[in-house]
Amino acid sequence: MAALVSGLAAAVLAMASAPAAADDSGQVVLRFETAATYVMYNADEGAKAQNDEFVVPVFVEASKGGPARNVRVVVDASGLTGVARLGENRACAAEGPIYTCKYGDLQNGDGESYRPLTLLGVDGVQPGAAGTVTYTATADNAAPVTGTTRMTVGGPTLSAPGQEKGVSGLAPGTPTNLTPRLANNTRFPATKGVALQVEVSDGVTLTARHSNCFYAGPAPTSAWCTFPTKAAAGAAYRTSAPLVYTLTPPGQLTGEVSYSWSSAPQQPADHTVRGTGAPLTLVPTARQAFDDSHGRVGITTTVQADYRPVTATVRGRVGDTVKVRLGLKDLGPGRIHGSEELGRFEVVPPEGTTVTSIPYEFEGDGGKWACDRPEKPGGAFVCEIGHDSFYDVRHEDGTTAIDFHIRIDRQIPGAKGSIRTYNPYDRTPANDVAVIPLQASPAPFYRPSRHPVVWTAVGALLVVVVAGVRYRRRRRAS
Repeated sequence: MAALVSGLAAAVLAMASAPAAADDSGQVVLRFETAATYVMYNADEGAKAQNDEFVVPVFVEASKGGPARNVRVVVDASGLTGVARLGENRACAAEGPIYTCKYGDLQNGDGESYRPLTLLGVDGVQPGAAGTVTYTATADNAAPVTGTTRMTVGGPTLSAPGQEKGVSGLAPGTPTNLTPRLANNTRFPATKGVALQVEVSDGVTLTARHSNCFYAGPAPTSAWCTFPTKAAAGAAYRTSAPLVYTLTPPGQLTGEVSYSWSSAPQQPADHTVRGTGAPLTLVPTARQAFDDSHGRVGITTTVQADYRPVTATVRGRVGDTVKVRLGLKDLGPGRIHGSEELGRFEVVPPEGTTVTSIPYEFEGDGGKWACDRPEKPGGAFVCEIGHDSFYDVRHEDGTTAIDFHIRIDRQIPGAKGSIRTYNPYDRTPANDVAVIPLQASPAPFYRPSRHPVVWTAVGALLVVVVAGVRYRRRRRAS
């Protein structure tokens, strides 16, 4: 949402006028922490723009007083006439452009915030058009406080290429370059210059090297760079030099670098480390049909998550149904996170056996089959360990295993099944497969067969025996 990005970028916290800070008198004092200026939307969005992210936070100064009782905030948006329309908003009661928000009782030292306005764009407005929103907070036991925010129309919306060609095989500690690109595919020039925001995912850091860039911390994962270039309507640019990022040891399996552009430059407060090298500039390029708000580069690394099978022997007598714990162990060194594909293991049971169930539990309930059953006899049971059925059997040591209930049908010397593991980050295939041996003993002579034909024959024999016994007893009695 271009309006949201611009609005957040332009927001500068301001303290509303308030009475003197609370002291030992027990007086309750309210204060606002609202934006002094806020970009509602970009001019090129016109009537299509919608933004409901503007917040009005109210705080109670810490004091010996009790909670602020029955806090209300009245927001007057009548100053936005001609620069924004007001859409339906259910957070606060509205009478025309006046919104009343009931915050209730606020505890000492605590705060609360509402989003009172749904701001809609207006066709034909120019960048820089503005109006003022006024808001007043009252409470039963506090003096009222008033604040204002200058609400502006930004512009133009600057575009980026979206998903770019990824980087594969990135080793920990190896610097890699990214050259951000932008396009201004609107009818407005960026009269205030432009700004570049770069973000990297966990396990990746940026190198603080350009003097017109400010970085968040000494091992930064975010950079904010400003350029005086007034990006012309219809023009496209790239940075004069690349930004450098590095995978931090021991690194991650995957990562991402993303960036976006803004035509309302306003440095984030937490970006305090300035680069020491030559400044970046913007170099004109051929016109680009970019239509995304970000540029994104996906990373796959040389770090792996090595899976090996967890196997066991199917051991018992013919006719037994035994539990055999099967699964996998993640040997690392990387760990696959929930947002990535966790992988699977596949089980082919030994000849002469039948898998009768693979029971599981999830959130108090359960089922009979944790794995997908094969369509044809002799096929593999496919166990996706990212599914809910494996939630309770995944452990911190990397082991994921579950009980297969296997019936031994026949004694077949040397019979064995197999278990195979898979994940897209396993680069050691030599240990991906293991055998599942079968050690079957003959059924004891007293164990009845499970076959229905045998049960029928046994039943008939019992009827004959019982009838014979009764016949002999009657003859003796006579």
